[in-house]
Amino acid sequence: MQSFVCNDDLRSAIAQRLAEFPVRRADSSDLRAAAVAVVVTDVGPGADIPGIADQRSWSDQAALLLTRRAATLRNHPGQWAFPGGRVETGETLVDAALRETQEEVGVALTGANVLGFLDDFVTRSGFAMTPVVVWGGPGLVTHADPAEVASVHRIPLREFCRDDAPQLSYTDSSDHPILRMPVGDDAIAAPTAALIYQFREVCLMDRRTRVAHFEQPEFAWR
Repeated sequence: MQSFVCNDDLRSAIAQRLAEFPVRRADSSDLRAAAVAVVVTDVGPGADIPGIADQRSWSDQAALLLTRRAATLRNHPGQWAFPGGRVETGETLVDAALRETQEEVGVALTGANVLGFLDDFVTRSGFAMTPVVVWGGPGLVTHADPAEVASVHRIPLREFCRDDAPQLSYTDSSDHPILRMPVGDDAIAAPTAALIYQFREVCLMDRRTRVAHFEQPEFAWR
């Protein structure tokens, strides 16, 4: 399985591929704007996911920072997510993504850490979600806000390059397949999975893959 070391070479490669990627923005006139931070860091203390073996031995490998949302939240409780949320009045997309990252997982990053953007993804709950790809680098220390985040995970990039990823399934409620990305013995569903898949395709594989058409499972509509 392919591996990715969290170093300056990876940072440069991701930044270059994003600079060459023609981003598509959603028509947000009837949607609420949201931004999420796709933070690239190292595996460090481990993903802590059942089914991912030898996590500690991968400490220098690159990873994405993901959370499980707190069960007490009104919207999307318990779901896999990137740090992020609604764009407040007067904020830019970058401002919102970085603010939410600091509030949710205690990581303070700046605009200098931003590598670029992926396509907007329109959620069934009425948001135009903009993924902001951010370099966290090795040694990132997180402190989750328990009011918003049940747990923080650093999922190795190599896990998203498994032969069985992505997983597609069909439903009577849509003409488009639901996309999931397997992680250990679990699976992450769209919309988060769609962003992960496009990150993999664009930033790691240098393929201009679009994901806006993928469907979300009904539990993510609310």
